[in-house]
Order: sequence, then structure tokens, then C-alpha cells
Amino acid sequence: MTTQVVDRVLAEVESATDEIVAFAADLVRVPTLNPPGEAYETCAHVLGDRLRDCGFCVRYLVAEDRPEHSTRYPRVNVLGRRDAGRGGPVVHLNGHLDVVPPGEGWTVDPFGGLVRDDRLYGRGSTDMKAGIAAAVYAAEALRRAGAPLAGTVEVSGTADEESGGFAGMAWLAEQGHLSASRTDYVIIPEPFGPERICVGHRGVYWFDLVTTGRTAHGSMPFLGVNAIDQMTVVLEAIRERLVPGLSQRRTALPVVPESARRATLNLNAIAGGQTGPAAQTPCVPDRCVATFDRRFLSEERFETVKAEVEQVLADVTAEHPGLRCELRDRMVVHPVRTPDDAPLVEVLSAAVETVTGSPAARVASPGTYDHKHVARLAGIEQCVAYGPGTLEQAHQPDEWCGVDDLIQATQVLALTLLRLAG
Repeated sequence: MTTQVVDRVLAEVESATDEIVAFAADLVRVPTLNPPGEAYETCAHVLGDRLRDCGFCVRYLVAEDRPEHSTRYPRVNVLGRRDAGRGGPVVHLNGHLDVVPPGEGWTVDPFGGLVRDDRLYGRGSTDMKAGIAAAVYAAEALRRAGAPLAGTVEVSGTADEESGGFAGMAWLAEQGHLSASRTDYVIIPEPFGPERICVGHRGVYWFDLVTTGRTAHGSMPFLGVNAIDQMTVVLEAIRERLVPGLSQRRTALPVVPESARRATLNLNAIAGGQTGPAAQTPCVPDRCVATFDRRFLSEERFETVKAEVEQVLADVTAEHPGLRCELRDRMVVHPVRTPDDAPLVEVLSAAVETVTGSPAARVASPGTYDHKHVARLAGIEQCVAYGPGTLEQAHQPDEWCGVDDLIQATQVLALTLLRLAG
């Protein structure tokens, strides 16, 4: 890369600032709520139309065989490809289209795409529609700068990452659109900020505990067995016997923030008895379900993680005759890590230093993202997350992404594409 080419690429990103921010805002204005999976098709076409304008061949790929897909909520993915036809490396940039529900506490319209004080506000602004805009315009900056490709650049927008990515990135890998035989590098512009490269994530084990009782008239509870009461016994045992030991375990993986370097267990949800707005009837609840989120470390074996939960259940049921509790697996994701000396990490690190003037920090994510499918299903080792925004803003009320972050990250991605595929 000559200095002149680098300067032209950086200048093209800078001159497109208003365009990049406006496109990110357009994406935010499409309420791609997951659950249930709203407006995926609309958002895919907003992205696909812009990719086509930027010289990409565009395909819409619908995961019709996935159980998440329905005619009301179709799982639509979009894939753009710009191929130099020279047989060079293939670099794939992937972002997820879906966002979590906005929740309470907003002072701005969560889907208004408001830009104020050099910040783009809205649900998905940082996680991760600004990242998608950065990916598109990183490739576009090379085109506008007249930097020819020797390889291929792909940009995809995929479904359902927030709920596991099985109808999105996982499905693309299973269908062969993403594979070690055809894809050399994958960059996922999740919000870690312009100076940080994410090389992996902790593992996750989602599971349900189900207590079963016996229903009876609420005026005579002694004739039944209250499943919610049983669950309180189980929850107390989990809290007292399992949780304290987890906080003592710490990973060598550079997870951020610092507190996330420890093993954690969160009670995500609990449901029992009669729920919803319907009028209550006098019944003893005969079923209660608690859903847990266990984040485990690369130093922990999953078999041990699950066995620890099973041991607590065995002990508590032995101590409380008649208590019935079943463990049901929901999802298991194993930790992943890209080697620090991987060429992708080194090229991206050099681009970070060129743009920001500071050495890149190599970090790991407290939660999983679609790196898991790239590594496990597609078999691609060269994968990292790098994108604009602040990780702590994800899923927060008044979520925002700084314009400066967005432009710097776009410049870094553009230089990385120039080095890998230019």
C-alpha cells in the first residue's frame, strides 16, 4: 500500500461522514425487534439496496427450513459480494440485523434515528447497525478511492443473532455460503470501539430448571404441592452452594469489562402458576420454570459446568423428599479464541494504529456473538469482532454510538480491506 492510496481511502471515508451516519440512522429506524423477528425483510432490503448502489451483487437468503421462520416473521438474510475475479482472498464482513426490545427508560424515540451532539441514538445504534454502516462504507471507500481489488469483499446482514443466530449466521454456514474452503477472513463489526479488537468470547450454557407439584384448590393448599415453593428451595440452594465458588474463578482470556473475567450465573426468567392478564382462579401452581444463563470460562470444561448444577439438584432433592426438579438444556456455546498472531489480527492492529495513533488492545467479549458459528460451523479460524460503539451501551435505554467512533472504525476497516483484498 502506498501512502497516497492510504490517504485517498481515509479521505473518502471522511468526506462520506454525513452519508455514513445517515445510512446508520436509516437502519436504526427499521424496528427489527427480536423477539419476534419483526421487519427483517424490510431491513434486509434497505441494506441490500445500498450494497447494490455500492457495486455489490446482492442475494436475499431466507432460512425457510428453520423453525424460527414463518410467513409472518420471515428469517431473511442478505449477502452482498464484490468480486475482482482474480482469485484473491475473500474477506467477509457480517452484521446482525436484529435488535432487542427497547424496554423502559428512554428519553428519545428508540427508533427515531436521532443524531444529536455527534451521537446517533436509538435501539441498535451501537449494537450493531452503526457497525453494518461501517462495513458497507469501508468497502465503498476503496471503490471511490480507485483502489482496485485483487480479492473479494462480502458484506452480510443476518437474522436472530440476539437469540443465538441459528437462522442467520449459523444457517449461512450450514448452507455453505460461509466456509473455510471459500472464505479467508471474517470481521464482525460488533461494538468494541475503534481501538479494541475482540478475539473471542466466553462460553454460555442456558438451561431451565423445572419443578413439578400437584394442583389443588387455593383455599386448601395443604392438599396440593406448590411448585413455586419448591422452586424457592432450589433457587436458595443454587445461590448458596454454586454461585460463591464461581466468583473465585478467573480466565486468562482478556474479557472486558474486568468483572466479566469471572464465571457468572444469572437467573434470566421465572414463570409459575397462572400468568398473564387473565383473571386469577384459586389454584395451587403445579409447575414452575426458571431459566438460567451460565457464562463459563475457557479454562472450564462444559461437562464439569453441567455436573455442578446436577450435583446441587441431587443434594437438594435428597434433603427434601418429594421435591421434584428437572434440568433441561436450552443452548450450549463453547468459548472461542483467535490466536494473537493470526494475520487478520496483525493487519487489523496495524490499521488501528494508523488511524487512531494508539496500539490496538486485544480483548474478549463477555457474551457470545456470531464468532461461534464462524469458528464451529464454518471452520474459519481467522475471525475477529471490530466495530464502532461502546460495549456498555448495548441493550441500554438511550443507546447511542458516537459519530467519531463510527468514522474511525470505518477507516480502520477500509485499510484492513485494502491490505487483505486490495
